[in-house]
Amino acid sequence: MTCDDVRAALSARLDGEDPGAPGAVLDAHTDTCPGCRSWLARAEQVTRAVRVQAVAVPDLTAAVLAAVTADPQARPVPAQTHRAALRARRQVLRVAVAVAAVAQLAVALPILLAGLGVAPDPHTSREMASFDVALAVGFALAAYRPERAQAFVPVAMVLAVCLAATSTVDIVNSTTALMHELGHLAAVVQAGLLWALGRVSRELDGPARVVAAAGRG
Repeated sequence: MTCDDVRAALSARLDGEDPGAPGAVLDAHTDTCPGCRSWLARAEQVTRAVRVQAVAVPDLTAAVLAAVTADPQARPVPAQTHRAALRARRQVLRVAVAVAAVAQLAVALPILLAGLGVAPDPHTSREMASFDVALAVGFALAAYRPERAQAFVPVAMVLAVCLAATSTVDIVNSTTALMHELGHLAAVVQAGLLWALGRVSRELDGPARVVAAAGRG
């Protein structure tokens, strides 16, 4: 076989076709013929370059980002974030109202049981302590069931306003000292805490009430 015949057969073999000659004969020729061996090396390089071509991959970045943005599960939901913040705020307010209730009970119970207080006689002291205990229990119930805190707000607000007004009048008329009336500030703080707890609970439970009402209808 001439070099041209060998090269034609080698080219056919590279293309996956029938070379028309035994492979051993072609290999033996390339082993002894530097020209055909060099030609085969170049032909193999060309074949690999043709078969292994770079594939143009489209840029799908914009499409992927648009799909993620359009997916409601992938987007941050402001309503859920807001409700999570409200739940955390309500928990803090519940603890604050509970602490205020415990503190009021700690002050009122000894007076109720022993009859020792700021009033001129034990009976009046016990009456005032009974009122404080009842108020503390209301605060404790509001902390335990924050959805009902709004019902206690009018009582706490009226008490805070009345105590603040009477304390101011008594201080102006010099019938009492300022330091004796500082304790009434606790009632104002408690009323503010209770109002805030009721407001947050109403905002959290409002959608649930609407759904429940729709279900009953």
